[in-house]
Amino acid sequence: MSLAMNREVFITCAVTGSGGTQDKSPHVPRSPQQIAESAIDAAKAGAAVVHCHVRDPETGAPSRKLELYRELTDRIRHAEVDVVLNLTTGMGGDLTHGPVESPLPLSEKGTDLAGASERMAHIRECLPEICTIDCGTMNFAEADYVMMNTPGTLRAMGGMMTELGVKPEIEAFDTGHLWLAKQLVAEGVITGPALVQLCMGVPWGAPNDLHTFLAMVNAIPEGWSFSAFSLGRDQMPYAAASVLAGGHVRVGLEDNLYLERGVLATNAQLVEKAVTVVENMGAKVVGPDAVRTMLGLTKRAPKG
Repeated sequence: MSLAMNREVFITCAVTGSGGTQDKSPHVPRSPQQIAESAIDAAKAGAAVVHCHVRDPETGAPSRKLELYRELTDRIRHAEVDVVLNLTTGMGGDLTHGPVESPLPLSEKGTDLAGASERMAHIRECLPEICTIDCGTMNFAEADYVMMNTPGTLRAMGGMMTELGVKPEIEAFDTGHLWLAKQLVAEGVITGPALVQLCMGVPWGAPNDLHTFLAMVNAIPEGWSFSAFSLGRDQMPYAAASVLAGGHVRVGLEDNLYLERGVLATNAQLVEKAVTVVENMGAKVVGPDAVRTMLGLTKRAPKG
């Protein structure tokens, strides 16, 4: 796609994630109430979209419990502030091998493999406007952990998203993930034009140098929408880089815990900083209604 600065930018806040950050900052929310409150604060600060995982309220460990997603969804939808809800489907694709000389049986600690329908259960129940689809399998930071998303599983999950009327956000951690995404659209599994999240600097996916970033951007078909993020101290530079390349912005505690060196951030503070970056570039930060128009989303009413 051609590179041209985006003048109307939406910000996604990735509120809590599933990484082991729950004890690294008091601002990482755990319970559905805490996650919802942090998401609402981020929306008030300028985020048009909130991307949410759920965690065990006691331990902060990642969870797939349906009742936690239901409570989170209801709290966000009953809030006074409007925001587009984006839920993960990444959980249930975690594979951890045994020791390198005897990889089987798999390690029970760190392995959570679920079928496509089970990974989509909370999407079917909550019907967010957007849900993520991690568009590939990759070695993911730790020595023996693999993020598992086979083409067959992705076809099944993508088909369910399309059937439910939930917009997939394609999480592309490397160039091959974009190749597969284009194939899913060509097959009609996912309806185009698609929405892409470029995930930069996640070991061991695409490195976050600008040459790789531009290669990723140039692999996105014309007419598709994208945003991008990187981790830690590179979060805000990638907010600027994404806008300059024609995309949107993602920030939040899932990817970065700090406002500046040594200063722990809240989600709202990270969104406020991203708003400043975008506006200082001469672009406009748009709200949830503009995102719905842009992406063809239908606002969901609260249950009950």
